[in-house]
Amino acid sequence: MNLRPSLRPVLAGLLALGVSACVTQPPPECPPAPAPVTPPAPPPPAPVSPPTVQPPHYEQATWSALPGWHADTQEAAWPALLNSCRALADQPRWTAVCAAARALGERPSRAAIRAYFEAQFTPWQIVNGDGSRTGLVTGYYEPLIRGSLKRTARSAWPIYGVPDDLITVDLAAIYPELKHMRLRGRLEGNRLVPYWTRAELAAQGAQNRAPIIAWADDPIELFFLQVQGSGRIALPDGGFLRIGYADHNGHPYKSIGRWLIAQGELSASQASMQGIQRWARAHPARLRELLDQNPAFVFFRTLPDSDAGPLGALGVPLVAERSIAVDRAAVPLGAPVFLATTAPNSTHPLRRLVMAQDTGGAITGGVRADYYWGFGDAAGAQAGRMRQKGEMWVLLPNGWAP
Repeated sequence: MNLRPSLRPVLAGLLALGVSACVTQPPPECPPAPAPVTPPAPPPPAPVSPPTVQPPHYEQATWSALPGWHADTQEAAWPALLNSCRALADQPRWTAVCAAARALGERPSRAAIRAYFEAQFTPWQIVNGDGSRTGLVTGYYEPLIRGSLKRTARSAWPIYGVPDDLITVDLAAIYPELKHMRLRGRLEGNRLVPYWTRAELAAQGAQNRAPIIAWADDPIELFFLQVQGSGRIALPDGGFLRIGYADHNGHPYKSIGRWLIAQGELSASQASMQGIQRWARAHPARLRELLDQNPAFVFFRTLPDSDAGPLGALGVPLVAERSIAVDRAAVPLGAPVFLATTAPNSTHPLRRLVMAQDTGGAITGGVRADYYWGFGDAAGAQAGRMRQKGEMWVLLPNGWAP
């Protein structure tokens, strides 16, 4: 992030309060707050400027340069595009292209869809700040876990809503240069301090200020539901409760898989979601120690249950295998993206048109995407194994140069 010099001491001062600056979606990746310093005498030392990180840039491309463009079944992405237009149609840059999409109807032919994109959009390849054209593509999904609306001997792990003492400060309202950044904390007297960590919330138990919206049967499944950001809870009466991301505690996300590798408990190839779950169930006495390695914590809200996908950051339902999460500082939210990567743990090409409809705190940088696999165990198996290299082209309405 490039800040004008006058803003650097402001941000440094905010961080000195002990409050983390985070993006709006989980899991956050934020710099740790420096320890408070008691100066012996004014003036305080000048803040150190952060190292300069080159932002991504974009190179105009031709449709023939997109590998697999003509082989893709773009009609599978059409519902996702129409979803994007429901959120973007009133924005001037999108009005014409969304009107043209609606004119084609709900089920146009593959040829009509391809002709629409080639007539309405220009492809731009995303290039990282260091000049590389490849980046990381991971996967996520909507899990199903078992639980109850009441605490029982089996359902004993609370699923929390947003606590009433969590304070969120939107920095962009004061400093536009800090777009998409927020401070989260709590009041201690008249001082804003960091909100409780995962370990602190667990230690407080019933004393914390977060309402409980349901109870989960399995703590490690609940942990990964937090990582995914949304999911469904299978209730004892056969019904379901759908929950989605509402807020988080402002602490940086730390990988428990990396911690297990560092401890010598798992190898890098074993530290998938499934591998971590197996380790946790084999070592129940160390479960709390494992979970507390990640100080970040997600708070949920209940959502209407439907056959549509979970709501992403754009506010529209995600479409399995046609929606991705991106860094909204690099890719306009709602935009079509052509993704060229490979299937999980393979070299088999996965090249398709997707829509940038979600965000995530761990999804940062230009060529960086989290691929939404859908709902349930099969989708989870794919998502848990996906850590591939990929390239990305953002499709922007004609005349819009990034």
